[in-house]
Amino acid sequence: MEKRFSEMDEYELKLEISMLNEKAKKAEQLGHANEYAVLERRKTLAQSYLIDPNTIEPGHAYRLTDGITIFEVSYMNGRFAWGYRQGERELEGIPIALFADKVTSS
Repeated sequence: MEKRFSEMDEYELKLEISMLNEKAKKAEQLGHANEYAVLERRKTLAQSYLIDPNTIEPGHAYRLTDGITIFEVSYMNGRFAWGYRQGERELEGIPIALFADKVTSS
């Protein structure tokens, strides 16, 4: 039976991320787009367990790893930040591994 990410230690998470990365590369090479997307999502979730959720502050904005999108955090629930993308009105939850950096107002 597979362990949940929340039950894994740092070493196990890094092994899992490495394995998911290899599987995703294979799926991409074989042209299995859906399998690739699922594996990438699982990898992002696993990476979120390597990040302390206390480093994400509700009420602050963060740039996502795409380098463009800004996400304002309303609240945290586990390894997911809930809030709004800049210019959007729909509440969304995203894994904290998708945060690149905190946006500072100048």
